Amino acid sequence: MKTRQKKGVVVGVIAIVLSAIVFLVPFAFIVLTAGKTQQEASRLEFSWPTEWVFFENLKAVIETNDFIIIRAFINSAILTIAAVAIMVVLGAMVGYVLQRRQSRWNGLINMLVLAGLIIPPAVVPTIWVLQGTGLYGSLGGLIAVHVAFGLSFCILLFKAFVGTIPRELDEAALIDGAGPIRLFFQVIFPLLRSTIVTVIVVQAVTVFNDFTYALYFLPGADGATVQLTLYNYQSQGLNQWNLLFMDVLLITIPPLIMFMFFNRQIVAGMTSGAIKG
Repeated sequence: MKTRQKKGVVVGVIAIVLSAIVFLVPFAFIVLTAGKTQQEASRLEFSWPTEWVFFENLKAVIETNDFIIIRAFINSAILTIAAVAIMVVLGAMVGYVLQRRQSRWNGLINMLVLAGLIIPPAVVPTIWVLQGTGLYGSLGGLIAVHVAFGLSFCILLFKAFVGTIPRELDEAALIDGAGPIRLFFQVIFPLLRSTIVTVIVVQAVTVFNDFTYALYFLPGADGATVQLTLYNYQSQGLNQWNLLFMDVLLITIPPLIMFMFFNRQIVAGMTSGAIKG
């Protein structure tokens, strides 16, 4: 028995060390390169900078293209907050209805929800739809795209958790005179806290770090998101690796902070619907 425990400890230590190498070494490389001069950073070596110019590079990144990084952070913040808020509310409402109300349409709706996870998004038809609705090239259009592509994941999480909530709570609220809207927002919605935190963190990081959708559906410098600012430091003749990695470092910090503070809530929300009762 002790031998098995020792083996488990050894395996756990090895897993932690490997995880640290996989995640910390690339992050250290980003920080070191962000503090180098342009000439030294162009070598792309994992080494300590001979001349530390971290704050000079930070200032250069902030001032690039008339402070485009600040506008990009504002755009990304608006995009992330709006898209995640809509996904939380709609995902919770749809998940609750699918779990509580059984009808002949449930099978079809569940199939469509799963299709949203399985079928990859098509760029050209999406652009055509956005152009037809007048939303192409606008922040509202990009918000709609993220909601459409991320809603299936949210629905499945909320549906699984609602299944663990006793139906007696619904019946008691209805007996007390609560209507459907009041029942959901005052009784059910507060109980979804762990899943709400999971959806907020996971989807916020996904939307904030998105590059492809912003590139295709929101062209132009005025609507640039933080990921698109990486183009400012790359060209055919010159790559400013020190400024590029400084930009990457700035973009990485907000999602990293979210995961550090909400790590336990994410795990709880992901596993909340695994066991009934």
